[in-house]
Amino acid sequence: MNTSSLWHPQAHMPTTAADPLVIARGEGAYVETEQGQRLLDATAGLWHVNIGHGREEVADAAAAQMKKLETYHLFGRFANRPALELADRVTALGPIENAKVFWTSGGSDSVELASKLSRLHWQLEGRKDKLTIVSRHNAYHGLHGFGTSIAGIPPNRADYGTDSLVPETLRVAHSDLAAVEAEIDRIGPDRVAAIFAEPIIGTGGVITPPVGYLAGLQRLCRQHDILFVVDEVITGFGRVGTLFASERFQLEPDLVLMAKGITSGYAPLGGVLVAPRVWRRFFEGDDAPMFRHGITYSGHATACAVAMANLDILERENLVDRVASLEAVLRTEVATLAHSPLVAEVRCGAGFMAGIRLNPEVPGAKVADRILDRGVITRVLVDNVLQICPPFVIEPKEIADMVKVFATVLDEMAVSV
Repeated sequence: MNTSSLWHPQAHMPTTAADPLVIARGEGAYVETEQGQRLLDATAGLWHVNIGHGREEVADAAAAQMKKLETYHLFGRFANRPALELADRVTALGPIENAKVFWTSGGSDSVELASKLSRLHWQLEGRKDKLTIVSRHNAYHGLHGFGTSIAGIPPNRADYGTDSLVPETLRVAHSDLAAVEAEIDRIGPDRVAAIFAEPIIGTGGVITPPVGYLAGLQRLCRQHDILFVVDEVITGFGRVGTLFASERFQLEPDLVLMAKGITSGYAPLGGVLVAPRVWRRFFEGDDAPMFRHGITYSGHATACAVAMANLDILERENLVDRVASLEAVLRTEVATLAHSPLVAEVRCGAGFMAGIRLNPEVPGAKVADRILDRGVITRVLVDNVLQICPPFVIEPKEIADMVKVFATVLDEMAVSV
C-alpha cells in the first residue's frame, strides 16, 4: 500500500493509494511517468493543456515575473501590472463588448463569483425574489459551495445533508429547450436570477447541444430578464476552433466564466467577464455599492504573466485555427469506434473534444486502464463516457494512432465481455 500523505481529489482512496501513477515530465502531447512510461495525454490533463506540455517560454515568463515581483493582491486600490495588462487583453478578445474582468484562481472560483454576483445584481435591482440559479442536467460547474449546489451530476451533490448546499437551485434539461421553458414557467421567471450553461458539456459526458438550443436559452433569458452565464472554463481559449465558444454559437452572454485554457494549466488562474448591465452600477457614482468578494490570489502577477505567454503562443502558432482544422480529423477517426459492440454512442460535435459512450454493462474504468497500459491516457466521465480532449499541438497521425489504441482495446474486451 502507498503510504503517501496526499489525499487525491475525486478519488476512491483505497484504489488510488494501491496503484498511484506519478507523472514526472511532459512535452507536447505526451507525458512521462516516474517509471519512464511515455503516455499520449488524450485528456490534456483536466481539459486544460491547450498549448501542450513543456513550453520553456512559459516557464521563462513565470521566472522573469517572480524575479521582479511574485505577486501583489488587488484588494482596494492595489494592483499589479500583469493583472492590469491581461485584463485589457482578454476583455478585448472576449465575447462581451465593453466587459470588465474579475480575476479568480480557477474555474470553481469563477462559478462561485458569478453565482454571488448574479444574485447580488437582482437584490440591488430591488427584485428580491430572483434568487434561483438554474443549471442543466449533467452540468459540471466546479465543486465549491455554489458549484456543488448547481451540479447536474447527482453524486457531486449527494450526502451533504440536503439536496443542495444552496437551496435556491434548479436543474433543467441539457438538450430539450421546450422542457427548459416549461420548468422556468413552473417555478416562475421572477424567481430566477441566472441560467448557467456550458456550451458543450464536458465532464457530464461531452454533450453538444442540438442546433438552436443555446440560442434558445439566451432568448429565454432575454425574454424573462434572467442573466445568461456561459461557463467557458473548458471551451474558452480555442477548444472549439474559435477563441470562445460564444463566438462559434453566436452568443451574447451577461457573464463568461474562464480558467484552464487561459494559462493552459501552467499556473492556476480564472476569471469572470462581466457585461456592462451588471458591472456599471459598481463603477459609477460616489454612492456605488461594493461587491464584497475577494480572493487572495485574484490576478496573481505570475499567473497573469504565464497567461500572457500562453496567449502569445496561441496567436503566434495559430493554434485556434489549427483546432478548427483538426476537428474534422478527430471526428473522422473516432467515428470508426461506433462499430464496436461495446460502444453505445460516439459523441464528437462542435469542438476538439469527443466522448466514447460505452454500453452500461461495460466496465469503463477497466477499459481506461487497458488503454493506459497501451500508452494513452483517458478517463471515464458521466454516463460511462471515455474522454478525448487532446492538446492543440497533437499531430493528425497521433490522433489516428490514439484512436487505434482505443479500437484495439475495445476489440480485445469485446471478446471477453
